[in-house]
Amino acid sequence: MENDPRRRLVEKIRRGDVAAAARLIRDIDNEAPAARPILKALYAHTGKAHIVGITGSAGVGKSTLTAGLTRIARNSGRSVGVIAVDPTSSRTGGAILGDRIRMRRHADDDAVFIRSLAGRGHGAGLSHAAYGAITVMDAMGKDIVFVESVGAGQDEVEIAHLVQTTVVVLAPNMGDSVQSFKAGIMESADIFVVNKSDLAGADRTAADIRNLLDTASPVSAAWMPVVLCVSALKNETLAPLMQTLDRHRKCRAARAGRLHRRRMFAVLGLLLRHLVWRELEDRIVNEGTCNALVDEICRRETDPYSAAEKLKRRLMS
Repeated sequence: MENDPRRRLVEKIRRGDVAAAARLIRDIDNEAPAARPILKALYAHTGKAHIVGITGSAGVGKSTLTAGLTRIARNSGRSVGVIAVDPTSSRTGGAILGDRIRMRRHADDDAVFIRSLAGRGHGAGLSHAAYGAITVMDAMGKDIVFVESVGAGQDEVEIAHLVQTTVVVLAPNMGDSVQSFKAGIMESADIFVVNKSDLAGADRTAADIRNLLDTASPVSAAWMPVVLCVSALKNETLAPLMQTLDRHRKCRAARAGRLHRRRMFAVLGLLLRHLVWRELEDRIVNEGTCNALVDEICRRETDPYSAAEKLKRRLMS
């Protein structure tokens, strides 16, 4: 067993070997078969990190906020992992992996490990590899792991299933955007952050969110969502946010068993959907069934709805 390369890799990652962890996350993102056994072995060594999701619409300052929170965490002596999910081009499949650009101040800090993942068109703003990357950083011994989602819009609630604390970031003067929040995001957020609080309208935006929370049914009697105004560039405004993150983690600890079970149920569903879809996708490509049906649709010999039903029956048989 001592010469088992998988075991050696697991031990390297547990010791915080950045190169080994980076290679594994790359393999996870590329869906290399060799990555899955390592993830299975690493899971037993997870459960200590505080996993924090940072989500919100594009342009609200999520990256700057993540960098600021990383700075605060490091000032308190905590090690940090950052997973930044970047948008994937619908035309080329490429992604702007901007981890070193956004977090360049922390790039040379050995206690900060930053990785970008390509969203690859995942509808919820998360890469399929996000949970795998979380597992790696948790097993490395990171005290806190920030997961920053793409910022695809207000329906981006799936991140709440992968993390322990969900932070929804907004900018001042969002107006109708605040009023049109979907129930899902109101129920999934543990902390609302109005960033760029030095701009006019920040207090009004915070008040709008509090009014919405007052009219919504409380999700948990143990924790009521908190609304904070911050400026991601100023340490003094971020300190209360970090304190709130810590307070939420302590609150979760009192209900750890039930909340962990709920989170793992959601993670299981997420991983299962991905595995099943990949299997079905491979079968479609290999059999050429989909191409034939598309040809029939284009010739108007059938319609897309009937074709989808036919494809489902074929794949499920």
